Amino acid sequence: MKKSHLFMKNTLTYILILISLLIAFAFSGCKKQKNEKEAKTLFVSIEPQKFFLDNIAGELFSVKAIIPNGSNPEVYDPTPSQMLEIGKSRLYFKVGLLGFENTTLNKILQNNKNLKIVNNSEFIPLSGEHQHDGDCSHGHDGPDPHVWSSPNTARMMAESMYKTMIAEDASNKPHYDIAFKNLEKIFAETDSVIRYYLADAPSCSFIIYHPALTYFAEEYGLKQHSIESNGKQPTPSDLKRLVDIARSENIKVVFVQAEFDKKNAETIAKEIGAKVVSINLLSYNWDEEMIKIAKALSGKNE
Repeated sequence: MKKSHLFMKNTLTYILILISLLIAFAFSGCKKQKNEKEAKTLFVSIEPQKFFLDNIAGELFSVKAIIPNGSNPEVYDPTPSQMLEIGKSRLYFKVGLLGFENTTLNKILQNNKNLKIVNNSEFIPLSGEHQHDGDCSHGHDGPDPHVWSSPNTARMMAESMYKTMIAEDASNKPHYDIAFKNLEKIFAETDSVIRYYLADAPSCSFIIYHPALTYFAEEYGLKQHSIESNGKQPTPSDLKRLVDIARSENIKVVFVQAEFDKKNAETIAKEIGAKVVSINLLSYNWDEEMIKIAKALSGKNE
């Protein structure tokens, strides 16, 4: 009886040890899979960047954008859960000029020394640092942060991503080479379509609520006149000045971004007989949005 009891006791002990090992192995596997998944995650600030990086590395990495569609990218605050996710990721591609990137993102970096942050604007000639009275009104205290708003500067951002991915993941260089060449074709085709529509534009000038198309205007020889100036609402005299400019330059389009109020844009448009066109510079479909702007300027956006 004693031997039988001892045998059963030892057997039960072995079973418990085996179960413990299996549980530990399972948790170890889950943790390993979780860490591998986090290592395969890349973060960007905005959806257009996600479009670029998806085209370059989307088959090999999961790409997440922090700023949701419709939010103001210059004043957005990431949620605590987003901040936690960013800290666990492998790379963060920032636009380089957005407000939250230079405040909240710096705090994340201080607590996560292993997180590599890539500035997509580092080698782009910045525009919009100075006001141009009576000409192209930018309305920013510093450079225009919307560097993705033209095919040329967008391609430069994408090239920064492409070079980073090769440096970080050299074994997949052939994939990145092919992917970037295909993305360059998208930039070239978008530029070609834009130029096609702008060739028939009745005016080389436009009004926009917030001056976010500085790079687009410079690339295509256009004049951008903004309703808002340095975050301030326009005065009646400002509105009158814009109406006078619009009439003298035959402006037919007033753009307003999705995250801003349309009231002042509609007031000016009504006064000059122009159309208000809502644009979304945070759209994932970057190429479609750029072409939409050109169509609006040509009067063919019906």
